[in-house]
Amino acid sequence: MDVSVIVPIYNSQAYISKCLEALLAQTYKLESYEVIVVDDGSTDKTADIIKNYPVKYIYQKNQGPATARNRGVKEAKGDIILFTDSDCVPLSNWIEEMVRPFKSPDIAAVKGAYLTNQKEVIARLAQVEFEERFEMLKKAESIDMVDTYSAGFRKAIFLQMGGFDKTFPVANNEDTDLSYRMSKHGFKMVFNPDAIVHHLKHPDSIKKYARLKFWRGYWRMVVYKRFPDKMLKDSYTPQTLKLQILMLFLVMVFIPVAVIFPGFGRYLLCVTVLIFTLLLLPFIMLAIRKDPPVAVFAPFFLTMRAASLGAGMLWGILISKKI
Repeated sequence: MDVSVIVPIYNSQAYISKCLEALLAQTYKLESYEVIVVDDGSTDKTADIIKNYPVKYIYQKNQGPATARNRGVKEAKGDIILFTDSDCVPLSNWIEEMVRPFKSPDIAAVKGAYLTNQKEVIARLAQVEFEERFEMLKKAESIDMVDTYSAGFRKAIFLQMGGFDKTFPVANNEDTDLSYRMSKHGFKMVFNPDAIVHHLKHPDSIKKYARLKFWRGYWRMVVYKRFPDKMLKDSYTPQTLKLQILMLFLVMVFIPVAVIFPGFGRYLLCVTVLIFTLLLLPFIMLAIRKDPPVAVFAPFFLTMRAASLGAGMLWGILISKKI
């Protein structure tokens, strides 16, 4: 085996068939790769579904996706390890495109991209959010973030780095932590926008999206405490996003100031609101190019995103020492 594809699953009966069917219909030679499914203690009919496919099935008690992925790597025969999620459907050339950058011996990891066919406005806005990040990554010779929905690693380097940190109990920023560790050790990681998976379930409601971003902010702050230099700049996070969070925080601070000191306070508030509004424009322009109808909702979407991420990061600052 040249390649081992690892899919961690937990109660994935709604999606796993589409994922496995796509993985078993790749343009890459079938005899040159294996598919390993690690069941993290599912209680639905996921296991029964997987029995219908020629894949390696591993069951473990529920310990979280980081542990499941690490277990899959231990059982893998391939020198190249690929990860995707159970709610992702890789295009037929996904493995081929993920493996292609590894022809260069100095490449340690590869990040792919994903698309969605969802029709909900929030899901489409979330996709534009990823498109904004992809545009940044395309310009970078090397990157410092490899997401597990479409990720590739040299097995030897993955094991050398100790794999994913098992103290992350949920699928949230454990891939960021590993990527930052690899970046710190000087390993080269690259982005291949042609290695595409279709994502089946972006958040499709405001409530789901806000909750997701809150916990993204929380766990990202846990990682930032380990790698404080990445808080200022990394290859994956738009600087405008960080400034949006800061400006929205200042808006909240200056609202009571404007009430207490009407003159100077209102001036500060107006200037801050103006700066925040200007910071929204790059995303809105991208939305107009990628999915014009969703651009109308972008200002509200971005404000909610900044508020949710900011609240999560603040919560991370206050309590993450307990983890």
